[in-house]
Amino acid sequence: MTTGQSVPSRDDYPHYLEIPTRWMDNDIYGHVNNVVYYSYFDTVINRYLIDVGGLDIHGSPVIGVCAESHCNYQAPITYPEVVDAGLRVGHLGRRSVRYEIGLFRQDDHTAAAMGHFVHVFVDRTSMTPVAIPEGIRAALEQLRPV
Repeated sequence: MTTGQSVPSRDDYPHYLEIPTRWMDNDIYGHVNNVVYYSYFDTVINRYLIDVGGLDIHGSPVIGVCAESHCNYQAPITYPEVVDAGLRVGHLGRRSVRYEIGLFRQDDHTAAAMGHFVHVFVDRTSMTPVAIPEGIRAALEQLRPV
């Protein structure tokens, strides 16, 4: 568990997705394994890009690839809980975005885990960085702090 830093609250995120934990998410110690948290990050981000940004994960000529990710753990999450995954944009560049994610147990106001995830947008075929498509950029703008 991380100490000495500010733990975000639910009010810090403009978008949420409920993600049910699964039996297989727990490890032998009885809590969700650390690698699963990154799956929750990926899920809230990509569902947002698909649902709000119009990303076609199978046919879009431009896709986002993960360039960096990080997670700080504050409290355990266990099966059978539902995780509220909060999402905001910390930085929006021309070809990349840094998402900030908070994972909340349903009855908690402070995050059980928080982290960031950087997408670089690339041409699907050549894998070279390109500008963020307009529809996705517009969706990401909605997640920026006001």
